[in-house]
Amino acid sequence: MLPAGKVLAFAAQGERRCLGVRRAGRWIVCPYAAELDGASARDQCAPCAQLDRSRSVAADTMADDPRPYGVYLAYFGPGLLKVGITAAERGPARLVEQGAVAYAWLGRGPLMAARRAEALLGSALAVPDRFAKEAKRAARGALPPVPERIAELRRLHAAATGLAGWPETLEPAEFAAADHTELFGLDRIPGEVAALGGMTAGAEIVGEVLAGVGSDVYLRLAGAGAGVVAVMDAQVLSGWVLGAAQGRATTVPVRAGAYGAAEREEKEEGAQEGLF
Repeated sequence: MLPAGKVLAFAAQGERRCLGVRRAGRWIVCPYAAELDGASARDQCAPCAQLDRSRSVAADTMADDPRPYGVYLAYFGPGLLKVGITAAERGPARLVEQGAVAYAWLGRGPLMAARRAEALLGSALAVPDRFAKEAKRAARGALPPVPERIAELRRLHAAATGLAGWPETLEPAEFAAADHTELFGLDRIPGEVAALGGMTAGAEIVGEVLAGVGSDVYLRLAGAGAGVVAVMDAQVLSGWVLGAAQGRATTVPVRAGAYGAAEREEKEEGAQEGLF
């Protein structure tokens, strides 16, 4: 947990290594001990990522999954609404992971019915299934009031559930929206935010936590440039061994503007087994 006010002071040690593959509820170590790019949001080497996709709902290689799935609408900012699916047993966890500001359920049913509904919204209403991380970050600095967010979700929900061709086995959900302002601490994110670059061996990050949205952690930096608020993608920490910082200042690059994410597209949703 990274509550507001918590002070972080850590350094990257050694080399960043592939995390391997998750199977049957446990991690299998990467057999190649592959070294990864410190600036990338991806925490697997290419062979391990390919193995993940061999048994993945996101890659449509797990069509026999018997679990029920929920179809959702996720709101990230004005005009930034997407459709997605997640295993019903996970509840809203997927919405929290991807940093949805607000969301509403569209329906629940078998996996392939959920996929058809997702495709229907894309073709009939041009609703995307993902946004670039930089677009999500940019929207957080100027969000409209909660009632306006809910109203935008309500309009799309009504349009979606009124479409012809809705899968018969997908049970529609009545409109009920949830907002993550308090959970994420969205009201603590200023309009001007810098971005922390990728880690390298020996690089240090020192600062106070302001807010956390999905994998993004907002920090008020200490030391040189003290008072600057910067966003750190916690995904770039995966694969590093972290130790205590020796200094009192952040030494990774700090870029003006929070919207130059390490990778323009968000990591493919739930590519690993069990992440739905």
